Amino acid sequence: MAEYEYRAVTVPAGATREQTRDLLVIHAEYGDWELTKHQIWSDGRRKVTVRRRLRREPLPPMPS
Repeated sequence: MAEYEYRAVTVPAGATREQTRDLLVIHAEYGDWELTKHQIWSDGRRKVTVRRRLRREPLPPMPS
């Protein structure tokens, strides 16, 4: 069974939908992250949880 590493990414309230998508695309392409959960809070912030499989060789850190 595969083991995963999880990270929470908080997107500020002022970020547009396109900016959020671009951020997640960068994570997916360069860090092998995939979307697990997406929450939009009442104040407009977004909390996105991403995951990737644990590997033997190290991957580059997630961009901020």
